[in-house]
This record gives sequence, structure tokens and C-alpha cells, in this order.
Amino acid sequence: MTATAPRFGTRPLRPLLIRSLLVAAVLIVGLLGALSGTASAHAALTSSNPKDGAVVDVAPRDVTLTFSEQIAMGDDSIRVLDPSSKRVDVAKMRDLSQGGTVRYAVDLKPGLPDGTYTVAWQAVSADSHPVSGAFTFSIGAPSQTTATLPDQAAGGGLVGTLYDAARYLSYAGFVLLVGGAAFVLACWQRGASVRPLQRLVVGGWVTLTASTLVLLLLRTPYTGSGKLGDAFDLGGLSDVLDTKTGAALVSRLLLLGAAALFIAVLFGAYARRVTEAESETDDGGTGNAASEAGKAKADLTFGLSLGGALVSAGIAGTWALSEHASTGIQTGIAMPLDVLHLLAVATWLGGLASLLAALHRTPDIERTAVRRFSRIAFISVVVLAMTGLYQSWRQVGSWSALTDTSYGQLLLVKVALIAVLLGAAWISRRWTGLLGEHATTEAADAEAETEALAEDGPETETDPERAAQLARQQTALATARKKRNRDADTERSGLRRSVLTEACVALVVLAVTTALTGTEPGRTQEQEAGRTGTEAAAPAPARPISLTEPFDTGGTKGKGTMRLTLEPARPGSNVMHVWIDSPDGKPMDVPEVKVAYTLKSEQIGPLPVVPERLAPGHWSAGNVQIPMPGEWSLQVTVRTSDIDQTTIEKNVKIG
Repeated sequence: MTATAPRFGTRPLRPLLIRSLLVAAVLIVGLLGALSGTASAHAALTSSNPKDGAVVDVAPRDVTLTFSEQIAMGDDSIRVLDPSSKRVDVAKMRDLSQGGTVRYAVDLKPGLPDGTYTVAWQAVSADSHPVSGAFTFSIGAPSQTTATLPDQAAGGGLVGTLYDAARYLSYAGFVLLVGGAAFVLACWQRGASVRPLQRLVVGGWVTLTASTLVLLLLRTPYTGSGKLGDAFDLGGLSDVLDTKTGAALVSRLLLLGAAALFIAVLFGAYARRVTEAESETDDGGTGNAASEAGKAKADLTFGLSLGGALVSAGIAGTWALSEHASTGIQTGIAMPLDVLHLLAVATWLGGLASLLAALHRTPDIERTAVRRFSRIAFISVVVLAMTGLYQSWRQVGSWSALTDTSYGQLLLVKVALIAVLLGAAWISRRWTGLLGEHATTEAADAEAETEALAEDGPETETDPERAAQLARQQTALATARKKRNRDADTERSGLRRSVLTEACVALVVLAVTTALTGTEPGRTQEQEAGRTGTEAAAPAPARPISLTEPFDTGGTKGKGTMRLTLEPARPGSNVMHVWIDSPDGKPMDVPEVKVAYTLKSEQIGPLPVVPERLAPGHWSAGNVQIPMPGEWSLQVTVRTSDIDQTTIEKNVKIG
């Protein structure tokens, strides 16, 4: 029979429309408010000594790195390579952190020759994700370098792929475990004895446990060498256990032990209690017996609900304590809200998977169970929206970060998918409202007919083998009849299709969520307070510098005019010309001309330049290296005799 579309003009539309508009308003208002705050992020390198691109006269004794937040580093986390790609760092890394400053240093070999040196670093951020980077500095003057760095970033390659897959499976297992158990206790208690739901919840527990073990083993290569074989390095595993992430994973395994006991009681003693209570009610037993059975079931339901909630919150807390919520601003608020966010996701999506299994594998699920889940799902969506928007406010921070960063783009994809999911859920609620009682009546009639056949069969047949054969046939007929009744129920068929659509979209939402937790949160490029979210103006194009300045060294023939040009006046290689003219405008040949560049705002320089004399009164330098743009101080020293000289200083904008 072809299913008919739900009738969208019926009376239940009004309260559902009001609730839908409420959720939409929460999403829109919250998203607008989310884009005015400060962002949280992975650890970032905020400064270094020597600075990136700096040219120093004397080889430094060490290299220091300063980070934006606490990180975990090993002795091999900072490497300094000379122009031929040989390591020049020595001894162990030193931790110079104090107060709120996070700083590390590594000593260099003495007597390093001139040239360009590469500093490569790798660490684990406070939110458990690996971060890495590299920069260069030069001694004396820049040079060519053949330093080679790893082809892949920290956390990449095969190990990164396996680690991300295990993270996805851990989320999926958590959703099935918590959502499936919540569906049984809150929506359909008789489902505790239904085999498909038992397999779903147990499968979630097995998936979460196995993926947690894999994450624990892969943690060493994921944050370090990147070699899969290091997963079985006991020394590395011992180091992981001393970290925040390692402690969280071990805690999760311990809590999963308690969850195993919960599952055993749920599908063992609790399932029997529910069956006994229903039997007492259906058989019309004495009031005391039915009351005692109902009280015993209610007490066990309360105990399982309380214990399950505590274990579920503890497992969710292992993510909140080790990932994005544990770093940045307002962590005391962010971590509890992250636990609520994860529980809401599990209750909604895990319950959705349980409902799908019940609709497809157990056609006699009651209408009241579906309606209970619909109400719980609505509450979960509201909690999910509120907590998710708060976390978005912490992680995004501006409109530009929402559209220009990978984190913001993934967040937009997630919001769009949730909108689709809410649309499918709305259709499911419409089908739920249209569910009639005729399917239950047909199932009851079929069950009565089967029981009648079962009673007549064994009485008219004395052969035990024949009786067993008849019993099997009657069971098969009853199952086939239930399936026909289920397929003939247009409302339930429509509900199954819409719930299946929800489940498929939910799988994609879960994948995007997993990607978000492993992506660096979005941040704007500017760090100034009160950012407006507008895009920064593009810098003006570089223009050649041309200066004309008079000078007077104070000696005989000490007066004249200095003319200087620098092209193209931008970071990198530049060409400089200097002309010295006498007061009458003719070329003036002087013993020496020296030039230096200093970027005082970044404490770079002075970078000396000794031009070559090309002709009387004309000097030139063809490879003037400027490491970065900025307001540079230009010093030109002119010597007109052995003792008479002067320095002309002028600020020029480069880049």
C-alpha cells in the first residue's frame, strides 16, 4: 500500500509551529550574539628571540619561544637547523615559564657561522591537539638554505587519519550507548527485553571502549613521531598517561567499566522486572501483587536513571576536560555546558537510532513511546542549541572568522545540517501525531488468533514432533502477519522513512562535529580589543623610497647633500643607491658611506649595509634584505675625513 502524505492542516500544527519558531529564534538570535566576543584557540607562537626574519650581528647563545597558552613539549620539540640542514641545538630544552608567560628555550652551539637558520617546533596544545610551526633568522646576512622540514604537519599522515577515525567512532559509540539507554528508560521500558535495542546499546559500549583504547595507543605517534609503530612504545604510553588527555582516556575506560555493570542490570534484572509488572497488570492479579511489582520496577527505574546519568556525565566530562572547553575564556562555565551539550546530542541522536531500530525490527512499539521520545528530542534540541551557541561564541568571535576560517565554515555546515535535521524531525512529529490505534488493534487481533491456533493445535495432535512443527509454523505465520500489518500501516511507514532520513543526516552531523573538535578554533587576524568583525583594510602597495637630505660633518668641505633610493622598498631583496653631492650640485667623493636599517617596534636591527663605490659620489648595494614590513629607521653615515663624520636618520615606511 502506498503511504499518504501527512495532513499538515490538522489541529496539532499550532503548538508544533510555536515550538519550531522558538527553536529557530534561539538559533538566529544566539548566532548573531555569538559573533561579538573573544575567541579561544589552540596554542600559538606569540614571539621568539631571535624574531622571525631577524638578522643579528652576533650568533645568539639560545633560541627562546613564547606561546599563548600552556603546552606540552619534549626534549626534541625544538630543532634549529643551519643552512646545510644540520642541527645546531644542543643539550635539553629549558622551561623558562613563569607567572602567566609560557616560554621555552634551547641552547645553540657556540661560534655559529653567518647564514640563515631554521627553527622548527612541535608541541601539544592545552586542548590536546598537536601544533607546530617554523621560522628563520639570519646571522650576519641572509643566505640560501637547504633545511628540510617534515612534509606533514603535526597530527597528519596515516596516524592522523586513524586517530580521527577513532575519535569519530568514540563519539558514535557514546551516542548509541547513552541515547539507547535513555530511550529505554524514559520512552519505552518494555524495550529492555527487545533484542535489537540490546544489540544497539551493547554495540555502542563496545565501540566506545575499543576506540578509547585505540586513541590511548595512538596518542604517542599522533603528538610525536607520526610513526605507527610507536603506538606500542611503553615508554611513550607512560608519558601519555602523565598528560591531561591520557588521564581523561584512562578515566573514560574506568567509567566504561561502571557502564558495563549498568547495561547488565538494565537488560537483566530490569527487563525481568518490567515483564513481571506487565504480566501482573495483564493477568488481573491482586492489587497488592500488582502494586508491589510496579513499585519494584519504579525503584529500579529511578536507581538506573540516576546511576546512568552520573556515569554518562562522567564519560562526557572526559571530553570536556581535555579538549576545546578546557582552554580559553570562562572554562569554569564552558566545561559543564560542554557536558550538557554532549548529553543532549547523545539523547537526541542515540534515541533517534533506537527509535529507528524499534520501528524497523519491532513493529509493535507503542504510540506513546514515540510521542515520549518526540518530547524528549525537542528538549534536547533546545539544550543543544543554547550550549552550542555559547561554545561558538567562545571559538569564533567575529563574522570574518565565521566565513574565512575552516572552523567557521565547518560550523556553518553543521548549522545547515541541523536545520535539515530539524525539518525531518518536524515531519516525523507530524507522522507521530497521525498514528492511529488501528495498528495496535490489528496486532492484538493477530496475537489472539495465534494464541487460538496454538491452543487448538497441541490438543488435536498427540505426536510431539508434529506439535513442535505446528508451533514453528504458527510462530512464522504470526511474524509474517505482524510484518504485513506493519507494512500496511501508512502512518508508521511514513514515520519510519522520516526517522531514517533523520538518522542519515545525523551521521553527517556527527562527522562534522568530530571535525570541529579537531580543528583550530576561528580567530580574526587582529588581536586588538573591541574588534568589530570588519575586514582589515588591505595594505597600500609598496613604493620606491627616494630621500634627499643635507648634511654637515663640521670639517673642511664637510657640507653637502645625500640622495638615497630604495627599490622596490618591500620585504625581501631590494636595490639601494646613494649619491653624495657638493653644495654646487657636483658629485662629491667622500672616503666612506654606511647605511643601517632598524625596526624599533619589533626590536630588529640595526641591519648594516655597506654599499659599493661605483663612481665618484655614487654608491650602490644590490641585495639589501628587509625581513618584514613596517616603519623603519634609516641611518646614513657619511665620513668626509679621518675624523669628520655625521649620521643622517630618517623614518621610512617599507612594505
